[in-house]
Amino acid sequence: MADIEHYLQQVLSGRDLRMEQALDLAEHTESAVLFEAADRLRKKIHGNHFDLCSIINARSGMCSENCRFCAQSSRYQTDISTYDMVSYDEVRRQGKENENAGVARYSLVTAGREVSPEDIDSFGRMYAELGEESDLYFCASMGFLTRDKAEKLVACGVKRYHCNLETCRSFFPEVCTTHTWEQKVETIQIAREAGMDICSGGIIGLGESFRQRLELAFELRELGVFSIPINILTPIPGTPFGDNKELSLSEVLTCIALFRFINPHAVVRLAGGRSQLGEDQYRCFLSGANGAIVGNYLTTSGNNIEEDLAMIKSIGFSAGKLKEE
Repeated sequence: MADIEHYLQQVLSGRDLRMEQALDLAEHTESAVLFEAADRLRKKIHGNHFDLCSIINARSGMCSENCRFCAQSSRYQTDISTYDMVSYDEVRRQGKENENAGVARYSLVTAGREVSPEDIDSFGRMYAELGEESDLYFCASMGFLTRDKAEKLVACGVKRYHCNLETCRSFFPEVCTTHTWEQKVETIQIAREAGMDICSGGIIGLGESFRQRLELAFELRELGVFSIPINILTPIPGTPFGDNKELSLSEVLTCIALFRFINPHAVVRLAGGRSQLGEDQYRCFLSGANGAIVGNYLTTSGNNIEEDLAMIKSIGFSAGKLKEE
Protein backbone atom coordinates (compact mmCIF):
# COMPACT_ATOMS: atom_id res chain seq x y z
CA MET A 1 0.00 0.00 0.00
CA ALA A 2 1.43 3.36 -1.02
CA ASP A 3 1.93 5.93 1.75
CA ILE A 4 -0.52 8.40 0.29
CA GLU A 5 -0.26 10.82 3.21
CA HIS A 6 3.48 11.03 2.64
CA TYR A 7 2.94 11.84 -1.04
CA LEU A 8 0.24 14.37 -0.18
CA GLN A 9 2.53 16.21 2.22
CA GLN A 10 5.40 16.01 -0.27
CA VAL A 11 3.35 17.81 -2.91
CA LEU A 12 1.92 20.34 -0.46
CA SER A 13 5.45 21.20 0.68
CA GLY A 14 6.36 22.06 -2.92
CA ARG A 15 8.34 18.96 -3.85
CA ASP A 16 7.31 17.53 -7.22
CA LEU A 17 6.17 13.96 -7.61
CA ARG A 18 8.45 11.71 -9.69
CA MET A 19 7.28 9.12 -12.23
CA GLU A 20 8.01 6.13 -10.00
CA GLN A 21 6.08 7.78 -7.18
CA ALA A 22 3.10 8.48 -9.45
CA LEU A 23 3.08 4.85 -10.56
CA ASP A 24 3.30 3.74 -6.93
CA LEU A 25 0.25 5.86 -6.12
CA ALA A 26 -1.71 4.48 -9.04
CA GLU A 27 -0.77 0.83 -8.53
CA HIS A 28 -0.72 0.54 -4.75
CA THR A 29 -3.51 2.80 -3.51
CA GLU A 30 -7.13 1.79 -3.11
CA SER A 31 -9.09 3.77 -5.69
CA ALA A 32 -11.43 5.51 -3.25
CA VAL A 33 -8.48 6.56 -1.08
CA LEU A 34 -6.59 7.96 -4.10
CA PHE A 35 -9.60 9.93 -5.33
CA GLU A 36 -10.29 11.39 -1.88
CA ALA A 37 -6.65 12.41 -1.44
CA ALA A 38 -6.63 14.15 -4.84
CA ASP A 39 -9.78 16.02 -3.80
CA ARG A 40 -8.11 17.13 -0.56
CA LEU A 41 -5.07 18.29 -2.50
CA ARG A 42 -7.29 20.33 -4.82
CA LYS A 43 -9.07 21.94 -1.86
CA LYS A 44 -5.80 22.80 -0.08
CA ILE A 45 -4.35 24.60 -3.09
CA HIS A 46 -7.38 25.91 -5.00
CA GLY A 47 -10.18 26.00 -2.48
CA ASN A 48 -13.62 25.50 -3.98
CA HIS A 49 -13.26 27.83 -6.96
CA PHE A 50 -14.37 26.17 -10.20
CA ASP A 51 -12.94 27.43 -13.50
CA LEU A 52 -15.48 27.60 -16.33
CA CYS A 53 -14.89 28.13 -20.03
CA SER A 54 -16.80 27.66 -23.25
CA ILE A 55 -15.89 27.32 -26.91
CA ILE A 56 -17.42 27.99 -30.30
CA ASN A 57 -16.53 26.02 -33.42
CA ALA A 58 -15.42 28.99 -35.49
CA ARG A 59 -14.30 26.92 -38.49
CA SER A 60 -15.54 23.38 -38.95
CA GLY A 61 -14.08 20.49 -40.89
CA MET A 62 -11.93 20.43 -44.03
CA CYS A 63 -8.74 19.98 -41.99
CA SER A 64 -5.65 18.81 -43.86
CA GLU A 65 -4.19 16.93 -40.88
CA ASN A 66 -4.60 13.20 -40.18
CA CYS A 67 -5.20 13.13 -36.42
CA ARG A 68 -6.73 9.67 -36.09
CA PHE A 69 -9.36 10.65 -33.51
CA CYS A 70 -10.76 13.70 -35.28
CA ALA A 71 -14.04 14.03 -37.15
CA GLN A 72 -12.85 17.29 -38.72
CA SER A 73 -10.08 15.75 -40.81
CA SER A 74 -10.81 15.87 -44.54
CA ARG A 75 -9.21 12.42 -44.81
CA TYR A 76 -12.10 10.66 -43.06
CA GLN A 77 -15.77 10.24 -43.91
CA THR A 78 -17.71 11.60 -40.95
CA ASP A 79 -21.12 13.14 -40.55
CA ILE A 80 -20.30 16.71 -39.50
CA SER A 81 -21.25 20.14 -40.76
CA THR A 82 -18.45 22.02 -42.49
CA TYR A 83 -18.09 25.78 -42.90
CA ASP A 84 -15.24 28.20 -43.42
CA MET A 85 -15.97 30.89 -40.87
CA VAL A 86 -18.69 31.40 -38.30
CA SER A 87 -20.60 34.69 -38.47
CA TYR A 88 -19.98 37.42 -35.94
CA ASP A 89 -23.68 37.32 -35.03
CA GLU A 90 -23.26 33.70 -33.92
CA VAL A 91 -20.02 34.46 -32.07
CA ARG A 92 -21.79 37.28 -30.24
CA ARG A 93 -24.93 35.24 -29.52
CA GLN A 94 -23.06 32.35 -27.96
CA GLY A 95 -20.63 34.62 -26.15
CA LYS A 96 -23.36 36.67 -24.51
CA GLU A 97 -25.34 33.54 -23.68
CA ASN A 98 -22.36 32.07 -21.86
CA GLU A 99 -21.53 35.34 -20.12
CA ASN A 100 -25.11 35.63 -18.88
CA ALA A 101 -24.84 32.10 -17.49
CA GLY A 102 -21.74 33.06 -15.54
CA VAL A 103 -19.08 31.59 -17.84
CA ALA A 104 -16.17 34.05 -18.01
CA ARG A 105 -13.81 32.43 -20.55
CA TYR A 106 -14.76 32.14 -24.22
CA SER A 107 -12.69 30.71 -27.06
CA LEU A 108 -12.94 30.67 -30.83
CA VAL A 109 -11.66 27.31 -32.09
CA THR A 110 -10.82 26.66 -35.73
CA ALA A 111 -10.25 23.38 -37.53
CA GLY A 112 -7.14 23.15 -39.65
CA ARG A 113 -3.37 23.21 -39.40
CA GLU A 114 -3.26 26.99 -39.12
CA VAL A 115 -5.23 30.14 -39.90
CA SER A 116 -4.15 32.54 -42.65
CA PRO A 117 -3.00 36.04 -41.66
CA GLU A 118 -6.09 37.46 -43.38
CA ASP A 119 -8.42 35.22 -41.39
CA ILE A 120 -6.57 36.03 -38.18
CA ASP A 121 -7.46 39.65 -38.94
CA SER A 122 -11.13 38.69 -39.45
CA PHE A 123 -11.32 36.71 -36.23
CA GLY A 124 -9.42 39.50 -34.49
CA ARG A 125 -12.14 41.97 -35.45
CA MET A 126 -14.71 39.62 -33.91
CA TYR A 127 -12.76 39.53 -30.64
CA ALA A 128 -12.34 43.28 -30.61
CA GLU A 129 -16.02 43.95 -31.30
CA LEU A 130 -17.24 41.45 -28.72
CA GLY A 131 -14.76 42.92 -26.26
CA GLU A 132 -16.61 46.22 -26.58
CA GLU A 133 -19.90 44.49 -25.75
CA SER A 134 -18.87 42.12 -22.97
CA ASP A 135 -16.52 41.42 -20.09
CA LEU A 136 -15.55 38.01 -21.44
CA TYR A 137 -11.99 36.73 -21.06
CA PHE A 138 -10.92 35.68 -24.57
CA CYS A 139 -9.04 32.55 -25.54
CA ALA A 140 -8.12 31.23 -28.97
CA SER A 141 -7.35 27.84 -30.48
CA MET A 142 -6.26 28.36 -34.08
CA GLY A 143 -3.58 25.81 -34.86
CA PHE A 144 0.07 26.63 -35.38
CA LEU A 145 1.18 30.20 -34.77
CA THR A 146 3.81 32.54 -36.05
CA ARG A 147 5.03 35.41 -33.91
CA ASP A 148 3.07 37.88 -36.06
CA LYS A 149 -0.20 35.94 -35.71
CA ALA A 150 0.25 35.62 -31.98
CA GLU A 151 0.88 39.34 -31.59
CA LYS A 152 -2.23 40.14 -33.65
CA LEU A 153 -4.38 37.99 -31.38
CA VAL A 154 -2.98 39.68 -28.28
CA ALA A 155 -3.65 43.10 -29.80
CA CYS A 156 -7.31 42.11 -30.29
CA GLY A 157 -7.76 41.11 -26.66
CA VAL A 158 -6.90 37.39 -26.61
CA LYS A 159 -5.30 36.51 -23.28
CA ARG A 160 -4.92 32.72 -23.51
CA TYR A 161 -3.92 30.33 -26.27
CA HIS A 162 -5.02 26.73 -26.41
CA CYS A 163 -2.93 24.07 -28.14
CA ASN A 164 -3.42 20.52 -26.95
CA LEU A 165 -0.43 18.22 -27.05
CA GLU A 166 -3.14 15.51 -27.50
CA THR A 167 -0.90 12.78 -26.06
CA CYS A 168 2.63 12.30 -24.80
CA ARG A 169 5.65 12.65 -27.03
CA SER A 170 6.33 8.89 -27.18
CA PHE A 171 2.81 8.02 -28.40
CA PHE A 172 2.19 11.00 -30.67
CA PRO A 173 3.36 9.28 -33.91
CA GLU A 174 0.56 6.72 -33.40
CA VAL A 175 -1.97 9.55 -33.40
CA CYS A 176 -0.78 11.92 -36.13
CA THR A 177 1.93 11.96 -38.79
CA THR A 178 1.21 15.23 -40.64
CA HIS A 179 2.69 17.33 -37.85
CA THR A 180 4.77 16.68 -34.77
CA TRP A 181 4.55 16.98 -31.02
CA GLU A 182 7.51 19.35 -31.20
CA GLN A 183 5.60 21.70 -33.52
CA LYS A 184 2.86 21.95 -30.92
CA VAL A 185 5.40 22.82 -28.24
CA GLU A 186 6.84 25.49 -30.55
CA THR A 187 3.41 27.12 -30.89
CA ILE A 188 2.96 27.04 -27.12
CA GLN A 189 6.27 28.85 -26.74
CA ILE A 190 5.37 31.44 -29.40
CA ALA A 191 2.02 32.14 -27.72
CA ARG A 192 3.65 32.53 -24.31
CA GLU A 193 6.36 34.85 -25.65
CA ALA A 194 3.63 37.03 -27.18
CA GLY A 195 2.08 37.47 -23.73
CA MET A 196 -0.68 34.85 -23.69
CA ASP A 197 -1.00 32.25 -20.99
CA ILE A 198 -1.39 28.65 -22.05
CA CYS A 199 -4.09 25.99 -22.04
CA SER A 200 -2.87 22.56 -23.13
CA GLY A 201 -3.85 19.01 -22.37
CA GLY A 202 -4.84 15.94 -24.28
CA ILE A 203 -7.13 13.03 -24.92
CA ILE A 204 -7.17 9.78 -22.97
CA GLY A 205 -8.38 6.57 -24.58
CA LEU A 206 -6.44 6.85 -27.85
CA GLY A 207 -4.71 3.53 -27.22
CA GLU A 208 -1.92 4.89 -25.06
CA SER A 209 -0.70 3.05 -21.96
CA PHE A 210 -1.40 4.33 -18.47
CA ARG A 211 2.26 5.25 -18.11
CA GLN A 212 1.99 7.32 -21.30
CA ARG A 213 -0.93 9.24 -19.77
CA LEU A 214 1.36 10.07 -16.89
CA GLU A 215 4.11 11.04 -19.33
CA LEU A 216 1.74 13.65 -20.75
CA ALA A 217 1.05 14.98 -17.25
CA PHE A 218 4.79 15.35 -16.59
CA GLU A 219 5.40 16.97 -19.99
CA LEU A 220 2.71 19.56 -19.26
CA ARG A 221 4.31 20.25 -15.89
CA GLU A 222 7.69 20.74 -17.54
CA LEU A 223 6.11 23.21 -19.96
CA GLY A 224 4.59 25.17 -17.06
CA VAL A 225 0.97 24.74 -18.19
CA PHE A 226 -1.62 25.81 -15.61
CA SER A 227 -4.82 25.03 -17.53
CA ILE A 228 -4.97 21.36 -18.48
CA PRO A 229 -8.07 20.10 -20.34
CA ILE A 230 -8.55 16.36 -20.20
CA ASN A 231 -10.71 14.97 -23.00
CA ILE A 232 -12.10 11.45 -22.93
CA LEU A 233 -12.11 9.96 -26.40
CA THR A 234 -15.54 9.72 -27.96
CA PRO A 235 -14.96 7.13 -30.71
CA ILE A 236 -16.37 8.66 -33.90
CA PRO A 237 -17.42 6.33 -36.73
CA GLY A 238 -15.38 6.96 -39.84
CA THR A 239 -12.18 7.85 -37.99
CA PRO A 240 -9.34 5.34 -37.45
CA PHE A 241 -10.04 5.39 -33.71
CA GLY A 242 -13.77 4.95 -34.23
CA ASP A 243 -13.71 1.42 -32.82
CA ASN A 244 -11.63 2.21 -29.74
CA LYS A 245 -13.06 0.88 -26.51
CA GLU A 246 -14.50 3.55 -24.23
CA LEU A 247 -12.64 4.02 -20.95
CA SER A 248 -14.15 2.89 -17.68
CA LEU A 249 -15.09 5.42 -15.03
CA SER A 250 -12.31 4.08 -12.79
CA GLU A 251 -9.69 4.67 -15.50
CA VAL A 252 -10.86 8.24 -15.97
CA LEU A 253 -10.93 9.05 -12.25
CA THR A 254 -7.50 7.53 -11.69
CA CYS A 255 -6.07 9.61 -14.51
CA ILE A 256 -7.60 12.81 -13.13
CA ALA A 257 -6.34 12.09 -9.62
CA LEU A 258 -2.79 11.53 -10.87
CA PHE A 259 -2.88 14.66 -13.04
CA ARG A 260 -3.80 16.56 -9.87
CA PHE A 261 -0.87 15.10 -7.92
CA ILE A 262 1.57 15.76 -10.77
CA ASN A 263 0.23 19.26 -11.57
CA PRO A 264 -1.05 20.47 -8.18
CA HIS A 265 -1.27 24.17 -9.09
CA ALA A 266 -2.98 23.70 -12.46
CA VAL A 267 -6.67 23.85 -13.25
CA VAL A 268 -7.40 20.27 -14.28
CA ARG A 269 -10.28 20.86 -16.67
CA LEU A 270 -12.69 18.16 -17.79
CA ALA A 271 -13.46 18.69 -21.46
CA GLY A 272 -14.90 16.67 -24.34
CA GLY A 273 -16.31 13.21 -23.75
CA ARG A 274 -17.42 13.66 -20.17
CA SER A 275 -21.10 13.34 -21.03
CA GLN A 276 -20.54 9.68 -21.92
CA LEU A 277 -20.03 9.09 -18.17
CA GLY A 278 -23.55 10.26 -17.41
CA GLU A 279 -24.15 11.46 -13.85
CA ASP A 280 -20.86 9.84 -12.83
CA GLN A 281 -18.99 12.62 -14.65
CA TYR A 282 -19.43 14.79 -11.57
CA ARG A 283 -17.32 12.36 -9.56
CA CYS A 284 -14.37 13.72 -11.54
CA PHE A 285 -14.76 16.96 -9.59
CA LEU A 286 -14.43 15.01 -6.34
CA SER A 287 -11.26 13.32 -7.60
CA GLY A 288 -9.04 16.29 -8.35
CA ALA A 289 -10.59 18.19 -11.28
CA ASN A 290 -11.59 21.81 -10.70
CA GLY A 291 -12.62 23.13 -14.09
CA ALA A 292 -14.64 22.24 -17.16
CA ILE A 293 -15.60 23.29 -20.63
CA VAL A 294 -19.35 23.80 -20.45
CA GLY A 295 -21.90 23.79 -23.24
CA ASN A 296 -21.24 22.08 -26.56
CA TYR A 297 -17.86 21.02 -27.92
CA LEU A 298 -16.56 21.02 -31.50
CA THR A 299 -18.36 18.08 -33.10
CA THR A 300 -20.12 16.54 -30.09
CA SER A 301 -22.87 17.82 -27.83
CA GLY A 302 -22.20 18.76 -24.22
CA ASN A 303 -24.42 19.27 -21.22
CA ASN A 304 -27.12 21.87 -20.66
CA ILE A 305 -25.21 24.81 -19.14
CA GLU A 306 -27.74 25.63 -16.44
CA GLU A 307 -28.04 22.01 -15.30
CA ASP A 308 -24.28 21.60 -15.45
CA LEU A 309 -23.65 24.64 -13.26
CA ALA A 310 -26.32 23.57 -10.80
CA MET A 311 -24.68 20.16 -10.39
CA ILE A 312 -21.21 21.70 -10.00
CA LYS A 313 -22.46 24.06 -7.30
CA SER A 314 -24.38 21.26 -5.56
CA ILE A 315 -21.14 19.40 -4.83
CA GLY A 316 -19.62 22.40 -3.11
CA PHE A 317 -17.94 24.49 -5.79
CA SER A 318 -18.17 28.23 -6.37
CA ALA A 319 -18.36 28.98 -10.09
CA GLY A 320 -18.61 32.73 -10.02
CA LYS A 321 -16.00 35.42 -10.64
CA LEU A 322 -13.00 34.53 -12.80
CA LYS A 323 -9.92 33.53 -10.85
CA GLU A 324 -6.64 34.19 -12.60
CA GLU A 325 -4.09 31.39 -12.55
